[in-house]
Amino acid sequence: MQTIKAAVCHEHGAPLVVEDIHIAAPKQGEVEVSLDAVAICHSDISYAEGGWGGDLPAVYGHEAAGVITALGDGTGNFELGDAVVVTLIRACGSCPNCASGKPTICNTPTPGVNGPISTMDGGPLDQAMACGAFAEKVVVDHSQIVKIPDTMSKEAACLLSCGVITGVGAAVNAGNLRAGQDVVVIGAGGVGLNAIQGAKIAGARRIVAVDMTEEKLEIAKSFGATHGILATEKSPWRASYKALGGRGADLVLVTVGAIPAYDQAVRYVGWGGKVVMIGMPHSGEKAAYEPVNMAAMGQAIIGSKMGDVVIQRDIPWMIDLYEQGRLQLDELISGRWSLDQINEAFADTKTGSAKRNVIVFNR
Repeated sequence: MQTIKAAVCHEHGAPLVVEDIHIAAPKQGEVEVSLDAVAICHSDISYAEGGWGGDLPAVYGHEAAGVITALGDGTGNFELGDAVVVTLIRACGSCPNCASGKPTICNTPTPGVNGPISTMDGGPLDQAMACGAFAEKVVVDHSQIVKIPDTMSKEAACLLSCGVITGVGAAVNAGNLRAGQDVVVIGAGGVGLNAIQGAKIAGARRIVAVDMTEEKLEIAKSFGATHGILATEKSPWRASYKALGGRGADLVLVTVGAIPAYDQAVRYVGWGGKVVMIGMPHSGEKAAYEPVNMAAMGQAIIGSKMGDVVIQRDIPWMIDLYEQGRLQLDELISGRWSLDQINEAFADTKTGSAKRNVIVFNR
């Protein structure tokens, strides 16, 4: 057992506590990664606030990058010293979903409180989202990591672990966006900006960003949006129709977990269009639609988890785009914080003004 520092949630809604915990050596199929950077996702905040329940105490965090510092047996072609990103996508490879090319919805249970971390007195500690990356090190299954170039900034690379693949993948994989189609992205936060980038990469004709502030709409345009519409307008979908030349969108990507966004999403869709649900409201919250209109217009609503990606395929592709200058990563970073500042970083993220805050470890 090693002793490391981690930010631990002991009570939902209370500040995280940076304290010592134990982490076990990697077992069969597992790797130990010493972290250089981990980004803060709104999902971490929702879990910490109790929006989706879960065991306590827990260590959250799931957008990480670092270097492999220990290996169990059976970890494929990974080696000590490899620079990697760490994702929450733990894929068994053999369940029906994995076998059909959908590793993001692998239905094999993750270890949870039976994972590699424990409290200093040996008590259970939940490795939330199969990562527990608000910590100096993680031990994860080798299916969760992807090699990155040694020269790539870990602060930029960690964003590929969730926010980038979720947004880009929602447009390209889940949305099946074709060149020349029109897109509406509701929410111009971290995931929304990457959905906009994905739509641009896929060749969208027009990309309409919808958000609550003019500032975020201007940022959205710097990432590829062609139009920006305030969600506070009386009927923002009417402004979207005007921006798209009098028609509804082929694809609407809902990147926020706000129920009003889901209630209104179908109003932006055109004939034969599709809504992709990405943002995750708290458990128990509900949205409402008029199904008769959707049936008559041949529309669809689907959910997308983590952009429906296959990380071993899609992350190298996105790194290549980044190296070509076609995918913005560095521009997504709003602030850099130490682990001791994690509660301040959470608070800054909750204001809605941050694109992505990153915890940086000085190893």
